[in-house]
Amino acid sequence: MAKTLSDLIPSAQGGDCGELASTLKSGLDYDQLTNCMRCGFCLPACPTFRETGIEAESPRGRIALMKAVADGIMAPDAAFETQMNHCLGCRACEPACPADVKYGQLLEQARDAVETHTTSHRWWVKIARKAAFDGLFPHQNRMRLLGGALQLYQRAGLRKLARGTGLMKLFPPHLREMEAILPEASRRGVVEQIGAFHPAQGERIAAVGLFRGCIMDVLFTETNKHTVELLNEAGFDVVIPETQNCCGALHAHSGEQAGAKALAKRNIAAFKAAGVEWIVSNAGGCGALLVEYDHLLHDDPQWREDAAWFAKRTIDVSQLLVEHGRLQSAAQAALAAGAGLAGVGAAKAGAKAGDANDGGHGSGSAEPSADKGGGAQAAGHEHVRGVSAAPAKLAAASGVCAGSCSGVGFASAEGVRITYQDSCHLRNVMRSSEAPRKLMRSVANAEFVELAEADRCCGSAGIYNLTQPQMASQILDHKMEHVQRTEAHYLLTSNPGCLLQMKSGIEKHGMSGRMQAMHLVDFLHERMSGAGRSE
Repeated sequence: MAKTLSDLIPSAQGGDCGELASTLKSGLDYDQLTNCMRCGFCLPACPTFRETGIEAESPRGRIALMKAVADGIMAPDAAFETQMNHCLGCRACEPACPADVKYGQLLEQARDAVETHTTSHRWWVKIARKAAFDGLFPHQNRMRLLGGALQLYQRAGLRKLARGTGLMKLFPPHLREMEAILPEASRRGVVEQIGAFHPAQGERIAAVGLFRGCIMDVLFTETNKHTVELLNEAGFDVVIPETQNCCGALHAHSGEQAGAKALAKRNIAAFKAAGVEWIVSNAGGCGALLVEYDHLLHDDPQWREDAAWFAKRTIDVSQLLVEHGRLQSAAQAALAAGAGLAGVGAAKAGAKAGDANDGGHGSGSAEPSADKGGGAQAAGHEHVRGVSAAPAKLAAASGVCAGSCSGVGFASAEGVRITYQDSCHLRNVMRSSEAPRKLMRSVANAEFVELAEADRCCGSAGIYNLTQPQMASQILDHKMEHVQRTEAHYLLTSNPGCLLQMKSGIEKHGMSGRMQAMHLVDFLHERMSGAGRSE
């Protein structure tokens, strides 16, 4: 009887297949493979299966393919590689799985093995991957240089020139669509603009560390700044460790496990040194990997304990605000009642959430016990103010506070209708779907409308809309059919990739005059400061 997987694969199938099979066999978590009962509960949750109806396009099908390779029944050929890459990695199958199979971890293990041995990449793909994963994302200063280059392109007339001369027509349609909806880039990140430490307004609750991200810091710098201001108003000291770097999610999802682990170690060291009680994420895709640093480094005895410390303390900004933040009395009442406010000073029953499953934020559901004295202040960070006017004044003048107005609350100047597209990783990995909805229902003079199939992936999935544009476009088209039916003024989400995809969908379906896509933090911040919008 053959003792190794390579012995079971005919040599005619090629040495590369045999080597890949051996790497898969040693790298895959076989216990997780056997946990799958083939029950099929994952099928209706899977976007690619819903689009194609093909068994191999489902989590159950892909796990069967992995197990067949691990058992020596089949060789991991080009079709196997295609199926591993065709998965969005949205992990909607995990909450649906009665056996709690960690499909996302299996997928990352399989992709890591595939990337080690693949021969399918063209020369320019290899160069691009090397440049992005090794030369760009791990280096914040280089990311800021990229932001500066984009800023120059956007503001110096180069964008107008590229479009006017037809240069953009040389690029594929999906890249042209992405270029059209890119936000204003910045060569200066959040720390460079406002500093690394920001004290709480009023009574201090805790010191938290903001994970600023890489893409977030150059394309969504304002969102990071708004996150700081929201947290300050809600009672948190905010520290932004300057030595942090990319979370490693794109690496982990693209078969670059070694790179993801190296980035994780740097982040853990940065936030440990900052002495914070929570690590706050405002990007669902980043947060989903941050809460799994304990798994990512579980086989590293030097980092296992610190990785568990980090994962336990990672939380999404919406959940931190709802569960631990200091909110105005009107907002607290709205959260407790689960209702929106019809107008300033009057309560109105809110739309029911499609899924009230808010089972914590992954491994960080327990409140950490840390020194309330504030290691952040002791670390010697400069105190920098940069927050907007206290929302208490706006709320008190409008009559929304029955008692104390300390803390943060939200009020829209005129009535607006809002809807929400879940970040898959925030919902399925961090398990926080209800906290964003509670915050939206607490906004005075805003009507929250639940989006049908808000829990379905929008097709962004990191860089999936760039690597698999056809499938991503199909998924987005179906998503926008549901979005149109809400007749909302604002389409909100909690992840930069989702936000760009929603902006693309709004443009593609001719809805830009009626609807605006925004990050939840930006929407709340605008209402916190009383700016509001007339619709």
